[in-house]
Amino acid sequence: MKTLVVGANGQIGKHLVTFIQDNDQLEAKAMIRKKEQATYFVERNAETAIVDLEEDIDSIAKAAEDVDAVVFTAGSGPKTGKDKTIMVDLDGAVKTIEAAKKAGVKRFIMISSFDTRREAIQEAPSSFAPYVAAKHYADEWLRATDLDYTIIHPGGLTNEEGTGKIEAGMDVARGQISREDVAKVIEACLEDKNTIGKEFQIVNGGKPIKEAIQEL
Repeated sequence: MKTLVVGANGQIGKHLVTFIQDNDQLEAKAMIRKKEQATYFVERNAETAIVDLEEDIDSIAKAAEDVDAVVFTAGSGPKTGKDKTIMVDLDGAVKTIEAAKKAGVKRFIMISSFDTRREAIQEAPSSFAPYVAAKHYADEWLRATDLDYTIIHPGGLTNEEGTGKIEAGMDVARGQISREDVAKVIEACLEDKNTIGKEFQIVNGGKPIKEAIQEL
């Protein structure tokens, strides 16, 4: 399965491309913004597509023409303003969904925020609410399609080494999870059709990732 990783130059994206390229059943195509970001992926024998998420749908669709799945891991980051949150986390996600449809790619995995329910927007601190709102509407857009989607809601992200063990479910206690383990969860979802049409939260836990995913 060839997978377009959108936001490949991010921390989760880099882990994911590495894991995919080490998996004999999978192949990564890294979508990046700048040519100078390509070295990391070339060293891992991964194909690259240089596309800015703020470009049009056709540009993203062209990058997705030869793949079997799309993973959206892009994010504006905590240091950007509300404008980038809207343009990347909301509009970028929606354009990627529409690009997948245009390219005829059915499988779509979305990395969302831990809780994107309407209540979470109202309860979030004012500085965080725009991000939760953007993720909320991007998730809603994806649910309304006929794509074979999976929506993953990770807890607080850390850069610690992955443990390979998680807790996964529709309503788990808020906690943390390493970006490396999030990437491993994505890899497991690409290999497990049981995750199609599902969404779930993930945090550090005691169950091996593949086992936790299979039990969803």
